[in-house]
Amino acid sequence: MSDTPKPPDVSLQVQIDDDVANGQYVNMALVNQTETEFTLDFIYVQPHQPRAKVRSRVILNPKHLKRLLAVLQDGVSKYEDRFGPIVLSEEGRH
Repeated sequence: MSDTPKPPDVSLQVQIDDDVANGQYVNMALVNQTETEFTLDFIYVQPHQPRAKVRSRVILNPKHLKRLLAVLQDGVSKYEDRFGPIVLSEEGRH
């Protein structure tokens, strides 16, 4: 039996602004990292246009990014189990 008190369960209520709830379509991402953080830039590239626009930037610490990566890998695995493999082509890298 442990004498260490158990911390109380905490319920987190997450709010989302209407603009954020609408989401942003992106078709490209850039990832940069330093020793202490990862920066993810989510970009929309219009066909036949010489410029692209960063629609969102997310900055994470390495531990949080690794947890996010695990959740994303699990989600992709479940998607492929249900709908089949996601095939990546070299020409579609952008």
